[in-house]
Amino acid sequence: MTIGIIPNISKSDILDIVKKIIVQLQQNGFGFVLSESLLKYKNEFNSAAKFQSPADLSKNSDMVVSIGGDGTMLNTAFEVKSSSTPIIGVNFGKLGFLAEFDLTSFTELLHDIKTKNYTIEERMALIARSPGSVNNELYAINDIVIDKGPWPKMIELTIKVDDDYVSTFSADGLIIATPTGSTGYSLSTGGPIVNPKADVITLSPIAPHTLTMRPLVISSGQIITVMVNSPSEKIQVSCDGQRVNFFNSPAQLTIEKNKQPVRLIHSNRTNYFEILRNKLYWGLDVRKSNNTK
Repeated sequence: MTIGIIPNISKSDILDIVKKIIVQLQQNGFGFVLSESLLKYKNEFNSAAKFQSPADLSKNSDMVVSIGGDGTMLNTAFEVKSSSTPIIGVNFGKLGFLAEFDLTSFTELLHDIKTKNYTIEERMALIARSPGSVNNELYAINDIVIDKGPWPKMIELTIKVDDDYVSTFSADGLIIATPTGSTGYSLSTGGPIVNPKADVITLSPIAPHTLTMRPLVISSGQIITVMVNSPSEKIQVSCDGQRVNFFNSPAQLTIEKNKQPVRLIHSNRTNYFEILRNKLYWGLDVRKSNNTK
């Protein structure tokens, strides 16, 4: 079995982490391929090490290890989106909600992979298109955020679902999130936590100028159309908080579920609700101790 390695090279001590993971892979009989982002450190590795682009790496690997944090995990998923190769997230950042493994649990995971004691979860991704735009498709695993950008005032948004009119309202913006993204920006605006097994999309307004405009949950099989009007010339649309695009106002975007899901390696040693409690302290009374089990 071959494991592809895509690290966040901006992290301090990342080379030490990559080397430790390589040692663990070799001790367990796995081959490996390194991301071309490590080419400038080529002399730090064995002369037989192979370096490939993320797209080629994912096609030539049985699994891909993303080393960094949740942001790195999202970026890795974007870079290998044309492949169905499953991704393992090793957290070397802060929260590590999506990248659930650390160096210790990664060692345990390698044993689980050898004994086939793991799960591959399929996570929804979103595709957005705008008529006449040079940006043919916008891709997101967490969320697509339509917002006012640097414009200091609110924008007007009109939402349709499957051509049925939903609402027109003024706000700072709108978050269209997958279940994976429900614990990100959407959560901070009052959106619901959605289990990744739920096949739904959430729409959460950002600071709407009315108390009656609340988050909405729809089927992932439905198509969302958002028409945006802004006194400013440009409307900002960001994907996973990483890739930012600007559209001329007024703009129209159509958002739907991507046909190919993102595949993530998940340990059978834990479950989604345990991660919620341990990472986000969800459902816990902070006045009490020892309530994480």
